[in-house]
Amino acid sequence: MAEHLASIFGTEKDRVNCPFYFKIGACRHGDRCSRLHNRPTISPTLLLSNMYHRPDMITPGVDAQGNPIDPRKIQDHFEDFYEDIFEELNKFGEIESLNVCDNLADHMIGNVYVQFKEEDQAAAALQALQGRFYSGRPIIADFSPVTDFREATCRQYEENSCNRGGYCNFMHVKMIGRDLRRKLYGRYHGYKGSRSRSRSVSPGYRRDYDRRDRDDRDYRGSGRRSGDRHGRYDGDDGGRRRHGSPRPSRSPGREGSEERRARIEQWNRKREERE
Repeated sequence: MAEHLASIFGTEKDRVNCPFYFKIGACRHGDRCSRLHNRPTISPTLLLSNMYHRPDMITPGVDAQGNPIDPRKIQDHFEDFYEDIFEELNKFGEIESLNVCDNLADHMIGNVYVQFKEEDQAAAALQALQGRFYSGRPIIADFSPVTDFREATCRQYEENSCNRGGYCNFMHVKMIGRDLRRKLYGRYHGYKGSRSRSRSVSPGYRRDYDRRDRDDRDYRGSGRRSGDRHGRYDGDDGGRRRHGSPRPSRSPGREGSEERRARIEQWNRKREERE
């Protein structure tokens, strides 16, 4: 029985744990979901909920006044946002991937997922983001269970063939240009200059998703360097690590799905013991 439960953990057959929260860190039912959302107490990945507001938020390709927007302006707006977020979060440690959802459903629209190389870097970033604002809106940040974006992203969207559009339940990750990717990620040792949308997805590798069941630009008090172009953060530095201070100790190797399932099962057992 235990082996059977372990084999179906985080899948549609699991009637206890929510498979969508496990895979994408968000669920359309929210707190009303009939299945458990096992929120991690530590993770290398942070979710910044509903953070990116595109200029054609109401109607794709059209501004709030009903006027068409040049697609290049929409992309420029997004890349300004992406660079701004990357430069701010990079102060806490090496970023392995930064993914922004292009979905339209309420629980996914504008979601930003940042995966750090180390869990303690993510923890430091989370602490510093508490109580801060971006472009006049509060930043809602929390640890995310997503550590493998191969299971979270929509393969059909990457192939321009998703028939669910913006209301797909898997991530439609918005892509940045090659030059910006090289500029941001090229600072890291080992960068090879060619990356897929998510740096955690190996080039050429795609999981078979067909089996799935789919149901202002100024810092104010943020300690920003002079010369940086973008940013709309409010709040203090949050105790960032100073240049030249020792790097935090490395966390264990990156967890895959099996390790994450084992950790969540352990959380469930501890919860049952407390009850």
